[in-house]
Amino acid sequence: MTDSAQIKNYRRIGLVIAFLIFILDQASKFLVMWPLQLPVRGQIELMPFFNLTWAENYGVSMGFLTASTDFQRWALVTLTGLIGIAVFIWMNREKAKWDIIALGMVLGGAMGNIVDRARLGYVADFADLHFGDFRPFLIFNLADACISIGVVILLARALLIREKKDETKDDVQLDES
Repeated sequence: MTDSAQIKNYRRIGLVIAFLIFILDQASKFLVMWPLQLPVRGQIELMPFFNLTWAENYGVSMGFLTASTDFQRWALVTLTGLIGIAVFIWMNREKAKWDIIALGMVLGGAMGNIVDRARLGYVADFADLHFGDFRPFLIFNLADACISIGVVILLARALLIREKKDETKDDVQLDES
């Protein structure tokens, strides 16, 4: 398979990952909202360190940019939609397999949260990881987790992994001088 064909295949995989994350995120939100009736029940203890706890997030990450009016809500939908488009464009220009996979995770999670905000006016959060009273994260959902993991992969690759230099190019430059 040529490099170009392999990169196209990675991009297809990135889109499939984005689609699967979107579907799983929306299915998990449906499950907690309707069959489990979490908005009515408030909380369901699953394990000593993990609960399903209902939360409506009217902002973005960690409650920033809280949208308290319809105008702010739709401005936030527009802003996050533009960010989603930028991630999609980036993913379609990217050539590194793991960056494409990470961008697919970010895109799928972003789309899940954008649909919530447009449909409900808020993002449905429910995953509550805790150790006693210590909560290392705010209440989150599958989309949030995938966005976070995707961003961590991108940051780790950008900061820790260096691409190999083209040694022949360096040799040619040395010979010319």
